[in-house]
Amino acid sequence: MARFRGNLHTHTWRCKHAAGEVVDYLHAAQAAGLDLLGMSDHTPTPDGRWNSVRMDAEQLDDYCAACQAARDTVPGVRLHVGFECEPVEAFEPYYREELLGRDGVAYLICGTHWVDAPDGSWPVIFRELDTPALLRRYAETLCRAIESGLYLFIAHPDAFGGSCERWDADSEAVAREICFTAARAGVPLELNSYGLRKPPLETASGSRPAYPWPPFWAVAAQCGARVIRSSDAHRPADVAAGADALAALIAEYDLEEVAAEDLIAGVGPTPHAARR
Repeated sequence: MARFRGNLHTHTWRCKHAAGEVVDYLHAAQAAGLDLLGMSDHTPTPDGRWNSVRMDAEQLDDYCAACQAARDTVPGVRLHVGFECEPVEAFEPYYREELLGRDGVAYLICGTHWVDAPDGSWPVIFRELDTPALLRRYAETLCRAIESGLYLFIAHPDAFGGSCERWDADSEAVAREICFTAARAGVPLELNSYGLRKPPLETASGSRPAYPWPPFWAVAAQCGARVIRSSDAHRPADVAAGADALAALIAEYDLEEVAAEDLIAGVGPTPHAARR
């Protein structure tokens, strides 16, 4: 079993549903034997949307400063600075021009929690994608994000399973479209252990974790999509949580894993001058 050496999906108190400061996560990462840590708190949106579960725009400088200050505090763990972003196409110029390169921000990850429905609503992917049309819209959203070239990896792509009573032809079609697109583009899909720490879902087919959703990862293996393990830590104690359970899924489905240190190796901070 490969050692879990780095986590690139980590949150701070600023997103309003996590706890701990950057330096707390670095100390926890060191204690867990990690070599690197990526901070990727939920970015504010340019229009303030979904503000109750992400940092405020006024906290951007504070977040970046906390990351820079923590970097020198725990020299044994390499720190990379990023954000988790909703893949809303209209927000992409903001992501590219205002976030990447801002005070050392080096990477973005795609974390989809809502999709834009044809009726103008924004259903939550974890429980409200209750028609084949909404599931297709979810697939379209992720595939466009993958092909945008903006994101280092795609967070919890299987979390739409919370909207599904069972694995069926519609959910398989969604998985296949996402996984083929990711494999073709070379963008890893995230095996996320946060779902293992949430209450299990109760469905017509029984009780199961919110995610990872095993049938999705069977399709990922068939499609040749690469995967990355993340803990999606919302408190310092969870910075390496669930790594062994995710490794077992990788072994079970013979998935190709890309390590965090290899994925981030070619990513360096964009010069501060890139900030617009």
